[in-house]
Parts: sequence; C-alpha cells; structure tokens
Amino acid sequence: MIAKTTEARIDALEEKIAYQDQVIEDLNTAVTDQWKEIDTLKRLVANLLDEVKEMELAARATAGREPPPPHY
Repeated sequence: MIAKTTEARIDALEEKIAYQDQVIEDLNTAVTDQWKEIDTLKRLVANLLDEVKEMELAARATAGREPPPPHY
C-alpha cells in the first residue's frame, strides 16, 4: 500500500516536472523572440536618429543662405 502511494506521488511529481519543463521552454522562446524584436527596434531607432541629425545639419546649412520671408 505504501509503495503504491509513493509510486503515485512520484508519478505526480514527474508529471509536474514535465509540465514545468514545457512552460520553461515556452517562456524561453518568448523571451528570445522579444530580444530579437528589441534588437530590431534599437537598430531602427538608431537609423532614425541618424536621419534626423542629417536633416538638422542640412537645415542649418541652408538656413543662413535663405533670405527672410516677406513679412519681416
């Protein structure tokens, strides 16, 4: 009787461990996918910042050469 109870407890623990292993794998996959997305977004933001800086420099370079608008 005790052997059956112990065996049932071991089976239950093995089942829980198998479930937890699957959950850990699923979470690992989700985290890995999120980091890939974060890396992509970081590159995109860096590229956009570079474009904005280039546009600012171009605007400053041409701002001094343009005559003021007629209402001045």
